[in-house]
Amino acid sequence: MYTVKSTLPDETLKVVGEALQGALVDLVDLSLVAKQTHWNVVGPRFRSIHLQLDEVVDSARSYSDIVAERASALGISPDGRVGTVAGSTGIATTAEGWQRDTDAVATLVAALSAVVARMRERMTATGEVDSVTEDIFIQVTGDLEKHHWMFQAENVG
Repeated sequence: MYTVKSTLPDETLKVVGEALQGALVDLVDLSLVAKQTHWNVVGPRFRSIHLQLDEVVDSARSYSDIVAERASALGISPDGRVGTVAGSTGIATTAEGWQRDTDAVATLVAALSAVVARMRERMTATGEVDSVTEDIFIQVTGDLEKHHWMFQAENVG
């Protein structure tokens, strides 16, 4: 069996490992929620929202890889399996079937709100012990907050 050993002390590694694993789960689920919504959105703003949803999918998938690779670099085996994601995500269950464009936007606003709140908690927790991981969470949170703002702007009026 191969083992990757971290340079971080055990206490720090525990905090960072939990934060990275939680982030991975939320990012994997966010990509799934956005893709499910992408496939099922209908309504007058279908095309623009359909394309905007893929931007969220791309961000979530890219950041999930960065987060998982940071965990691996620290000797933490990342777990993105479906059971793990389903059992510990911070995102509410997505509605089944077609979603009106306004409902699709509301779904993404809620999902992004949940993930951003948890990312901010992870940013604080890791900022106290590992600036490298904190920096990843800062980048992720900034990008997700931008998506959150853009989806909120879809439902103004």
